[in-house]
Formats: sequence, structure tokens, C-alpha cells
Amino acid sequence: MSRAINLDAPIQSVEAMCAKHSIDISAIEPLPSGGTRVVLRTSDGAADLRRRMSGKVLEGRVVRSGLYMARPPLPAK
Repeated sequence: MSRAINLDAPIQSVEAMCAKHSIDISAIEPLPSGGTRVVLRTSDGAADLRRRMSGKVLEGRVVRSGLYMARPPLPAK
């Protein structure tokens, strides 16, 4: 199963859900059409997030911005 998920939700909601359930994010970026692409550190984390946000998962291909460089979140201190 892929660690990348496209969601119909703002970045802040995805980050909050991941933080609440201790799901580690590898990279996150906004989608031009709205929504968020997130790559999780583990496939288990991806499966967990898919289950928790099942109503928000975007199926199929989505358009990503060629100008956006995804950066991982800063490490926790």
C-alpha cells in the first residue's frame, strides 16, 4: 500500500489528525485544486490515516503544482 494519500482537507486538518494519533508525516503539500497530499513515514501510518479520514480520501490522479517543493515538517525538539 502506498504511503502517499490525497485528501479533500486543508493541511492544518491533516496535520492535526496526524498529531492527535501519533502518525508521522514524511512530506505534505497543498493541491492546486484544493486539498492536501501527504506522505506518511510508514505504511501502517498511511493505513491508519486512510481509515480515520476515509470520507476525505481523493481517489484517482490529482493535479500537483510543478512550482511547489514539498518539504518535510521540522523535527520535534
